[in-house]
Amino acid sequence: MIERFEARTLSPMSATSPFPAELTPDLRPVRLGIDTHQEPVIYMRADCPVCRSEGFEAHSRVLVSIGERHLIATLNVVRSEQLLAVDAVGLSEAAWQRLDPAPGERARFAHPPPVESLSDVRRKIYGHELGDEQLNAIVHDIVRRRYTDVELAAFVTACSGDRMSVAEVTGLTRAMIDVGERLSWDASPVVDKHCVGGLPGNRTTPLVVSIVAALGLTMPKTSSRAITSPAGTADTMETMAPVNLSLAQMRQVVEREGGCIAWGGAVHLSPGDDILVRIQRALNLDSEDQLVASVLSKKTAAGSTHVVIDVPVGPTAKLRSPERAQRLQSRLLAVGERLGLTLRVIQTDGRQPIGRGIGPALEAHDVLAVLQGSLDAPQDLRARALLLAGEVLELAGRAPAGGGAALAAQVLDDGRAWAKFQAICEAQGGMREPGVAPLQQPVLATASGCLLAIDNRRLAQLAKLAGAPAAPTAGVQMHVRLGDQVSRGQPLLTLHTETPGEMAYALEYVQRHNGLFLIGDPA
Repeated sequence: MIERFEARTLSPMSATSPFPAELTPDLRPVRLGIDTHQEPVIYMRADCPVCRSEGFEAHSRVLVSIGERHLIATLNVVRSEQLLAVDAVGLSEAAWQRLDPAPGERARFAHPPPVESLSDVRRKIYGHELGDEQLNAIVHDIVRRRYTDVELAAFVTACSGDRMSVAEVTGLTRAMIDVGERLSWDASPVVDKHCVGGLPGNRTTPLVVSIVAALGLTMPKTSSRAITSPAGTADTMETMAPVNLSLAQMRQVVEREGGCIAWGGAVHLSPGDDILVRIQRALNLDSEDQLVASVLSKKTAAGSTHVVIDVPVGPTAKLRSPERAQRLQSRLLAVGERLGLTLRVIQTDGRQPIGRGIGPALEAHDVLAVLQGSLDAPQDLRARALLLAGEVLELAGRAPAGGGAALAAQVLDDGRAWAKFQAICEAQGGMREPGVAPLQQPVLATASGCLLAIDNRRLAQLAKLAGAPAAPTAGVQMHVRLGDQVSRGQPLLTLHTETPGEMAYALEYVQRHNGLFLIGDPA
């Protein structure tokens, strides 16, 4: 069943608003069609009666009310008579969708009440430890959209850099669970897997879900879109099937097929995490403690009981040293135990990309090649998926210790995993073929020798400059792996783009950064 919690009824859209009823003169709402991502933004003329009487200025926080619907938005002030009428308020797409004005409805405005939990954010900035009640208040205010992006950035930064205790991470995780929906399942155990990221092309989730579900286990997989990478699992999966499933749709797919691969942001499990991820993306910041809260809140909210977590370690991966990986592993296990989760954390080789494709459609082609047993399927992606699927099977008691990978290989080789993947895609709305970029350009080796190192971070940046993930077919296709002997003029990778401008951006980046590959003589 889907459990709902009283705390969630206190959203800004609630009919029972916690905000004052004394509102200013009204204005006519106008849909401007401006995409401000998830942040509600409104636009007023500087000489309109609301701005003049209330003293609103650019970047003021404003309580907006239309009927019984409320939200707190950031104000942008317009000083042109041509752009907006004096009796109108412009709404960004995020504001329009949440307020949903009916024809003839008017918008009213007020100063929002002070956000008391910001004092706790300031306490954290100065190094004080926060308790469960304080973290709960912060997360609830974040989900109510009472924080500006600047205030969100302050909270994210204050909690980064090993500044949180295990108790704080546990409190943050619980708060993030409490503000969202929560699933429960009749089956037991309910399994899941997660990779902490930082490894381009590591698209094992569709393979693991297909193998595990084909063996009768329940795996309601919610996946993220790209944060600082060229593709998240949801981006890749979306090139093959719909991923924007509602909770009801997700439940139907899982009850029918045993597993799903859905975008977590669409099902409102741990919605505070989605807001914080947006800020982390803008800051290009990965906080390990917030990563723990993000991963475990999503797994717990989805009803998972047994989770395998993949931690790639390498000089240009997210976790660069075994020591950092060990700290993260300890945090995951400690918080997981407090939440009642059964976790298994494994450290894996993160020195180079997995598979050949880096970018949504390119990674999807790799996944399909492995599922279909193609002779040219990337064997490193197959091997990693079998390793992780085997760990899930052993953790769930479906395979004996050391026997999980062999069982997973049987399911992959005899076609059961491919059949299950097709069934999951159909249940999610229909399977489709990932596309191919219209523009392709090889990047050639400038020296001969042994390939000694690959820079994961620069390769990910290169794929993003090529257009991924916004352009689904864009990215990088790898042709070499560590230890290969390469010759001058040999293709190392091929750039895939959808526009000439993105190709030019990517090629210029290659010319400026000659450290993508290290070619030389082995020591």
